[in-house]
Amino acid sequence: MARVHLYERHREHDVTSTTTRAALLALVAALVTACAGTGDLVAQRLNALLPADAILLGEQHDAAAHQQLQRSFVKALAQRGQLAALVLEMAESGTSTSALARDATEQQVQAALRWNDAGWPWERYAPVVMAAVAHGVPVLGANLPRSAMRSSMLDNRLDKHLTDSALERQREAIRLGHCDLLPSERLMPMLRIQLARDASMAHTVVQAVRPGQTVLLVAGGGHVLRESGVPTHLPASLRVRTVLAVAGTSTAEEALASDLVWQTPALAPRDHCAELARQLKG
Repeated sequence: MARVHLYERHREHDVTSTTTRAALLALVAALVTACAGTGDLVAQRLNALLPADAILLGEQHDAAAHQQLQRSFVKALAQRGQLAALVLEMAESGTSTSALARDATEQQVQAALRWNDAGWPWERYAPVVMAAVAHGVPVLGANLPRSAMRSSMLDNRLDKHLTDSALERQREAIRLGHCDLLPSERLMPMLRIQLARDASMAHTVVQAVRPGQTVLLVAGGGHVLRESGVPTHLPASLRVRTVLAVAGTSTAEEALASDLVWQTPALAPRDHCAELARQLKG
């Protein structure tokens, strides 16, 4: 596994300025990295995160180091007998491997999850999913079904879920994430789909909770942010910890929006905006 840097948020010091807190977090990260071997980091961080009813692990989808981290979390929790379920954004809600044996084939697992390889390359997530199956841990799809997307785009009740400031930040993130190439009237429908996806994932997490164990959710980084993502749809009584994997340099905002930021090496530069422009034109 790639060497990582870790930033922790200490919620009790809310009066500390963002700049000061970020500097302290960076210092802690450096000390942790210097004092701990790579092989010990997952176990050490799990000890710090647990007990938890759910750990939400956010990724950058094209960062292979993030899927390697997910597999390490799955194996570490499963070996302790603490993994209640692996919940995935990458499969639709209602799908599950719970009826499969530990020695199920990849083809059987893909069929059970109705895996969409065009949207989510199987080879990228197979090691994560199959590690859970091999330990007898159910893998549950959690994403909003495609059949529900149109109705979610039109559901203006979702507009009231977040605070006005959080809603505006999410809308701005969608605008920038799409390189300002979308007509403004499409932003709110897309934001509603994001909110509906978060709600769907939260529902699956809640259904999977088991006393004394931990549900692990794997989703895109934007879905696990404390003030705007899946956590806003979860009951306040649930013990939830968020881990945000970041390829390259992380920001103070990311550190403050999650319990841990796990930094991995930066990826080779890509012109995502040019790729998106070609897709939209097509």
